[in-house]
Amino acid sequence: MTSVSIAIVGAGIGGLACARTLQQYGRPVTVFEREPSARSRWQGGMLDLHDTGQAAIRAAGLVEEFRALARPEGQELRGLDPVTGELAHHELPADATMSAPEIDRGQLRGLLLDSLARGTVCWGQPAAAVSQTGDGTARLHLDDGTSQDFALVVGADGAWSRTRPALSDASPVYTGETLVETYLDDVDTRHPALARLVGSGTMAAKSGRRMLSAQRNSDGHVRVYAGFQAPRDWHIAAGLDFEDTAAVREHLLTVFDGWHDSLLDLIRDSDGGFVSRPLHVLPVGHTWDHVPGITLLGDAAHLMPPYGIGANLAMLDGTDLAMAIATHDDLDQAVRAYENLMLTRATAAAQACADLTATITSDTVINVDAARQHLNERIRDAQPAG
Repeated sequence: MTSVSIAIVGAGIGGLACARTLQQYGRPVTVFEREPSARSRWQGGMLDLHDTGQAAIRAAGLVEEFRALARPEGQELRGLDPVTGELAHHELPADATMSAPEIDRGQLRGLLLDSLARGTVCWGQPAAAVSQTGDGTARLHLDDGTSQDFALVVGADGAWSRTRPALSDASPVYTGETLVETYLDDVDTRHPALARLVGSGTMAAKSGRRMLSAQRNSDGHVRVYAGFQAPRDWHIAAGLDFEDTAAVREHLLTVFDGWHDSLLDLIRDSDGGFVSRPLHVLPVGHTWDHVPGITLLGDAAHLMPPYGIGANLAMLDGTDLAMAIATHDDLDQAVRAYENLMLTRATAAAQACADLTATITSDTVINVDAARQHLNERIRDAQPAG
């Protein structure tokens, strides 16, 4: 087992957590990533690491490094009335609590990358497909026309995984909800009123199927999300080109017409352009018949709504798979043990997310602590005893 060759497709936090833990146990691993470099693309906003994500951090041996970057104060939630702009709901973390500390996704990814042996990640190497070889191994086909054989190929390549078709016919389905993302920089100096509006963590206002939220990241950076129900190609029907920032801005202000000016300023005063992020999910209970030499983790296996649980589970998937490989003498038995654990957990989490979705489409105030507890309890209940 110490000499088996393992490939991970995708250098997101799930794939990197798996690679890091494998290397801790002396297992050779290569990560193939389509992005040309570690800093070629913005990695997204902040994540709150639940019990699951923190368990993965411990398994990866990166607790101290994580704590040096994590922001417990980022757990603050401010819920605002969309019409009056007044504070309607406020959650403050206990002093220095680490129950679900926030960290920039890019910082977490960088922490994991820095923990790997040099040369582990092959940048600019997108996967085209994965196939069986007939002898229990798998063949990774790259976009450049070359291929390599591995004892195990792990698909950690997200929602539109090129690995998944080797195991499952399932494809992500559009939920009918879209997020449009933009950002504010140097918010405390350049946008002090909005800095106060957002606070130290997350600010959200919602009415029916419309929501405006903002997340404070590190270094005075704030990510802003406008959420609403619409057809997947809503921008085409509206005659919008996302290269025309002014036109998109004006359209969004129309969507949120009647909302308080303090909230609309998140759209009016944004420093960046706009990116449409239609939300997709895989079916609750998505599974597959075991195939020797191939498996999945993270969004490739169980794409869920963006409630923070997906990133946590991706990391735990990665460390659980690595631990199974490290503690079994037979690779195929290790992967089977991992899949039995992960798929049961993922089904429970996906169902919990579906339950939460039914709640947040109403106008009720969301208690984030209660929602997080609900998600984590469902996951814990699905775990085998001991």
